[in-house]
Amino acid sequence: MTVPAPASPKDTIENLLLGMSRFGASDLHVKVGYAPFYRVAGQLRQVELPAIPTSEFVEAMFREVVPEARRKEYDEGGDLDFSFHGESGDRYRINVFRASTEMHAAVRRVQSEIPSFEGLQLPPVYEETIAKAHSGLILVSGVTGSGKSSTLAALLQYVNEHRGVHIITIEDPVEYVFKPAKAILSQREIGIDIPTYSDALRYVVRQDPDVILIGEMRDKETMLAAIQSAETGHLVLGSIHCSDAAQTFARILEFFAHDEHDFIRSSLANSLTAIMCQRLLPGIAEGARVPATEVLLNNGTVRDKIRRGEDEDMPAIIAQSTQEGMRNFTHSLAEMIENEKIYYDIAMEYAPNRESLASAVKGIKTSAQGLVSRVKR
Repeated sequence: MTVPAPASPKDTIENLLLGMSRFGASDLHVKVGYAPFYRVAGQLRQVELPAIPTSEFVEAMFREVVPEARRKEYDEGGDLDFSFHGESGDRYRINVFRASTEMHAAVRRVQSEIPSFEGLQLPPVYEETIAKAHSGLILVSGVTGSGKSSTLAALLQYVNEHRGVHIITIEDPVEYVFKPAKAILSQREIGIDIPTYSDALRYVVRQDPDVILIGEMRDKETMLAAIQSAETGHLVLGSIHCSDAAQTFARILEFFAHDEHDFIRSSLANSLTAIMCQRLLPGIAEGARVPATEVLLNNGTVRDKIRRGEDEDMPAIIAQSTQEGMRNFTHSLAEMIENEKIYYDIAMEYAPNRESLASAVKGIKTSAQGLVSRVKR
């Protein structure tokens, strides 16, 4: 991968950001002593440029894009998240951080176009769920880099296009920028528009919202505010870092003291609408990344299990409720093999239970099974 040789730190960052669009890179890594790296289709690839010489060079590169009002925050804390709107029309989520006294950076490219459910290759239950939900809590769960932000954007855009409501987003930083359709929108960025998530959530209910998007559920105060807002009739969307639905419940409870668990379970039973989990896998198509998904919908059975603390029963409920739209990762992987979106051995590599997946795909005749030796890695 080659980008134009830079003449200055300013030229370097401009060329590297433009190169992200050119090569379809999702991420850029800048570290002292290394040439820059792009992440393309999930894999790191070195850019054909000299190694970044010094921390001062990195600081000069990002001086052009760091918000003036937030430079002191990096100086004092050694870490800063912010967004930047590039010449290509794309937005970038940037984290600059101090490591061994030197400034390094990780840049995530956020495309300017709001993604659709079809473009993200999400199953119909995603659109069906948001179409029915006018209140309650929808959590999008997954590890870093699993596409949570894009999924939240697609869900929110559906509301924007179909309902005359007031949407408030609270993000760190703002990624997708929405244009009003039927809805009116207020997008608030932590560190620029408001100091912290807790400050934003303290005031949000006074701002007459119908829909609230919380970029990340990262602490007790944020989670409690989300649950309470959902209980009082708002539709709340948010992301959380977990690998599956059962783990999501455990993660939520970790935010609270043990003697608060019964209260939180009761509130969740009343307010939860859905937990949507996803993982991005290498696809059959060159450079493709496709989502394996798990979806838990809050029906009467799930509500009772939440109240009783019987989270271990959730996987069985999901597996038995496919007609309602629920799906687990095994079901999703088998479906993607059948539709020739992923190779059989890739599915096995990511399967939570290989025996269950082997049983699910038994009898499926697809060219994906016969081409395992040609997996793109």
